[in-house]
Amino acid sequence: MEIKVDEEAAEVVQVPSRFKRICVFCGSSHGKKKSYQDAAIELGKELVAREIDLVYGGGSVGLMGLVSQAVYNGGRHVIGVIPKTHMPREISGETVGEVKAVSGMHQRKAEMARQSDAFIALPGGYGTLEELLEVIAWAQLGIHEKPVGLLNVDGYYNPLLDFIDKAVEEGFIKPTAQHILVLAPSPSELIEKLEEYSPRHEEVVPKMNWEMEQLSYSQNCEIAMPNEGKLIMEAQLESKP
Repeated sequence: MEIKVDEEAAEVVQVPSRFKRICVFCGSSHGKKKSYQDAAIELGKELVAREIDLVYGGGSVGLMGLVSQAVYNGGRHVIGVIPKTHMPREISGETVGEVKAVSGMHQRKAEMARQSDAFIALPGGYGTLEELLEVIAWAQLGIHEKPVGLLNVDGYYNPLLDFIDKAVEEGFIKPTAQHILVLAPSPSELIEKLEEYSPRHEEVVPKMNWEMEQLSYSQNCEIAMPNEGKLIMEAQLESKP
C-alpha cells in the first residue's frame, strides 16, 4: 500500500495495493547468511503493512517458515499449499493459517498460481528456482500476466541474471521477455516495482485455453480439520475430451 500526499488538501491518502495475495517462493532452509532470514521476515512485514495476504508452499521450516509466520503474526491470511506426501510435521513442520493439500508438486504450483496476483522469489535452492522459472515461462507464453519479482538479497541471484543475459545474447530469450522478471534488493522496493508492472513481451498461447484446461481436471473438496483451520483436498477428475 503506497501513501500519497494530496498537496491541495494537505491530507495523507492511502492507496490500496493492486494485489490481494502474493505467492512467495523460498528455501526450506535458512541459508548461511542472516541477511536471507532478515529479508524473509522483512518481506512478511511488508506484506502486512500493505494489507496483502500470503500464498506459499506450506510448512514452517527455513525461510518459508519465517515469511509465513511474519505474515500470520501480523494478522493477514496465510494459505499454505502442500502435497499430501509433505504434510507430516517431521518433513515440513506445521503450516500456519489455511492448509490446501494437493496430490503432487505439479498441482501444487498450479494451485499457488491460481490463488495469487503476483509472485516473489526469495533465496532458495532447486525447488525455488524451478518454481520461479516456471512462472516466468508461463508469463512468456501468455498463460498469465501476473508480475514476477526477484528479491536479490546480497546478489544471491546474480549468476541467474548473468545466465539470462547470456541467453538473450545467444538468441534463446527475446529481449522483451527479459523484462518479465522484476528485480530489487529490498522488499519495499520490489513490491513498489511490482505495483507498477505491465507486460512488455509478446504472448504465445491464449490465456483462456490454459485456464479451461486447469478447470477440467481439478475441483475442491473442503474438509474441516480440528485445531488446524481448514484443509482443502484436491480431487482428481478425468479431463474432458
